[in-house]
Amino acid sequence: MRNFTEREQVVETVNRLFYYTDFQQWEKLIKEVFAEEVILDMTSLGAPAIETLTGKQICEMWKEGFKELDAIHHQSGNYIIDIEGDIASVKAYAIASHYKKNATKGTTREFIGSYDFRLVKFKNNWKIDRFTFNLKYMTGNTELN
Repeated sequence: MRNFTEREQVVETVNRLFYYTDFQQWEKLIKEVFAEEVILDMTSLGAPAIETLTGKQICEMWKEGFKELDAIHHQSGNYIIDIEGDIASVKAYAIASHYKKNATKGTTREFIGSYDFRLVKFKNNWKIDRFTFNLKYMTGNTELN
């Protein structure tokens, strides 16, 4: 990413988050996307509390949560980015679609909402160290049963 502007590097990191998650490339997420510790806020989805986790812990949690799914797809955009020194804040819209071919009450569910990210620049690489999902609504077979 040497030839990218700072803004492009930040967007690239967020895009890698979604792409690597969709293809379950956990090692790349740990190495390229997440800071050593990440403040993760998924309370809008029912998580009991905001947590501080390692990238490895997040990937293990997601791997377990996605193991019954046949496909995962994230689409993000409308990035609003502020960069001050080695700290970047990103606001983005996103849709996550989950597909399970054997579900009997509908094969898909979608999560529509926005994200708030904070990234820190570490050794010339931007890493996510704060991650909040803000659910607007869900559609489809929300339990994928």
